[in-house]
Order: sequence, then structure tokens, then C-alpha cells
Amino acid sequence: MATEKSLAGAVAVVTGASRGIGKGIALALGERGATVYVTGRTVAPGTHSLPGTVGETAAEVDRRGGTGVAVQVDHGDDEQVAALFARVFRDEGRLDILVNNAFALPEDLTEPGSFWEKPLSNWQMVDVGVRSNFVAAWHAATIMVPQRSGLIVAISGYVGVTYTYGVVFGTCKSAADRMARDMAVELKPHGVASVSLWQGLNLTCDIDGDTAHAETYYLFVGRNRDDSNWLAGGRYLDRLERRNGEWRISLRTNVIEWSGTAPSLDIPFADVPDLQLNGAPSRSLADPSYQRPLTNKRQPCVP
Repeated sequence: MATEKSLAGAVAVVTGASRGIGKGIALALGERGATVYVTGRTVAPGTHSLPGTVGETAAEVDRRGGTGVAVQVDHGDDEQVAALFARVFRDEGRLDILVNNAFALPEDLTEPGSFWEKPLSNWQMVDVGVRSNFVAAWHAATIMVPQRSGLIVAISGYVGVTYTYGVVFGTCKSAADRMARDMAVELKPHGVASVSLWQGLNLTCDIDGDTAHAETYYLFVGRNRDDSNWLAGGRYLDRLERRNGEWRISLRTNVIEWSGTAPSLDIPFADVPDLQLNGAPSRSLADPSYQRPLTNKRQPCVP
């Protein structure tokens, strides 16, 4: 079990950590006592359409009990990346964790249109999203392999195996998954691990005084009358207002990113008695999620 400062003494690099998932990972590492090098291009508030800077993330890492180090890095520039890892090794003498989160998202990513209808500049996602992962991992490995320890993490998701946001985006995530797997093969004899971390549903929130706008990803599964399954993925877009000190949703809209059908299983999960031992799902306090203390009544599956 992880202790409050289980990463005390550990050194991590989190790329693309000015905001969003990268920032969240950096803060989580900081809470465990790690020294976290926070990289990104945004150093001055107001210079990006979304809030957040590397300095603000590093300061929050400090507040949460770690040590935050803000470093401005364009991960499309190999020289800047090389300088980053040279600095880490010079100042810390080791590197324990690299999280490759930096990704060049084009402004038209979620807009409708096929790949030939969008500019060739969208290939920048490969430059900062695939190639940048390799370059950072290359530098990290030169530190981790001699010390015979370390962890290299790629950020991906279900988007790597299904159509989401277009050809280039899906290609990048598939490539990140494959790269992480093959790196793991070559790094294993040296005591270094490589994994691809599939992010779950995430929330992005933009706060302006007593008004905020949030984006939440969801996955929907429904049963059709012909027993096929309807699947869809998308985003809830919410406007929130703070009233009497509490945040409430004042407007919600929905954006469907993808959808499709899939045949039902020969034996639906809900009809298997063993899967119901922990309780049936319910929209009430009877739902298993409310069970305290949480227990598992199912027998472990031993192959």
C-alpha cells in the first residue's frame, strides 16, 4: 500500500503538464513526495486560450508536499528536450519516472471533416505525440538503464483501437501503444519498465469568477429491441454557476463523437449468477458502490 510520501526521493518528468491530464499526474506524484519536473510551453498566464502554466503547476506540486520544477520546453525541439534531461541528470543524478503526455492538438481536432478536408499541418500530432515520445524516452533510457530502474509511461486510451477524432489522432495513439510495448521488451532486461496508460473519463474545467465551463467525456451502452448493443462516446459540455458558495450545472449540452452497434453476447454478463454475488446495480443506496466496508464475494478466477 502506498504511503503518504511513498515517492520521497524519486525524480519524475511529466511532459505537457501546464494543464489537464499532465497537470493532474504531476500533482498526484507531488502528493507522494516526488520531485517533479513540469514541462510545457506556457509560462505566462493569459498567453493560451486555456488557463494554466508550468509555473502554476510546479507551485501546486510544492503545496501538495512535493518539489515542483517548472521548465519551459517545446517538445517539438530536440535540443530543448536534450537540455531538459541533461539538467535533470546534472541536478538530481537520477530519473525514476517519465510521463510522456505532451501532444500537439490542432484547433480543428473535433470539428467535422475527413482527413483530406483538413490541413496537412495536422501531422504535427505525429511530431509532438509520437516522435516526441520517442525522443524523450530515448533520453530517459540513457539515465534509467545504467541505474537499472525506472518507469516510462505513455498516455493513450481506447482511442488507440477505435475511430476517434480522425485518422492522424487515432494513428498517434495506436503508435504510442505499440511503442510502449516494444520499449518494454528491450528495457526489461535492464530493470526498466514501459507502459501505456489508458486514461479514463476526464473532466476539463475553465473557471471565470462565479461561472465555469466543463467538458466531461462519457461512454454510453444501450440495448436495442433486436438484442444488439448500441455504443456511443462523446462529451457533456456544461455551464456551471456558483450560487451561495456551491457550484451547480445551469446548462448542459451533448456532443456525440462516435457511435455504432455491436451484437450481444451469447451469455449476457448480467445473467451469470457469479457476477451478481456482489449485488445488482441499482439507482439507489442499494447499489454495491455504497457498500461499507467494501467486500468481494466472488471467487478469484485462477487459470
